[in-house]
Amino acid sequence: MRTDLIRKTALTAAGLAFTGGAIAGPVTTAFAAPTGKPTTQTQNDRKGHGERELGVRYEAQPNFYYCGPAATRNALSVQGKNINVDDMAKEMGTTEAGTNSINDITPVLNKETGKNDAYRSVEISTPDANAKQTDQLRADIIRTVDDGRAVVANIAGTSTDTDGVTHSYEGGHYISVVGYRDNGNTVKIADSANPNTAAYWISVEHLADWIATRGYATS
Repeated sequence: MRTDLIRKTALTAAGLAFTGGAIAGPVTTAFAAPTGKPTTQTQNDRKGHGERELGVRYEAQPNFYYCGPAATRNALSVQGKNINVDDMAKEMGTTEAGTNSINDITPVLNKETGKNDAYRSVEISTPDANAKQTDQLRADIIRTVDDGRAVVANIAGTSTDTDGVTHSYEGGHYISVVGYRDNGNTVKIADSANPNTAAYWISVEHLADWIATRGYATS
């Protein structure tokens, strides 16, 4: 698959979001605050065939290793939930080494959503995503967002968004996927690492390669 992804890690565990220093925070920015029930809000956010965005009550992560809990909190905010990241970090077993894998996040998403089968974990175990894995990711994102929920993805490496901005997480990171357009070929990211780049769009092919060797939580 053609991609500009540069990968230096090939582990399923999530490491640090940055190689050094801490992220200032927490910072709260409601860049598309939800109103009402998630299903109603999802319909209101429908912009046409093949395009949908969910409202997010964004918060930046309070330190360099809370990307897992922060991404989960941002994802759950589209359902109108506001859950303490410290509580989620305890449930996920998050330490200064990060949150181990997407399999530690999926049970928390299910618990807070109120359904044991609301989310499941999907792995992309290969070094680069193939066409079948990318097609599955696209379908999973569309279905999850159409259900009024966000996807949480474990990523690693460096990729470029649709505006040409580079995002680099060589040690690993977690993000939320909160929308799609162009029939799912481009997806919207809520990124807890930096409030200055809280939201951006990326091609689904680049996202699939960003997830490669790791996994994501989806409906």
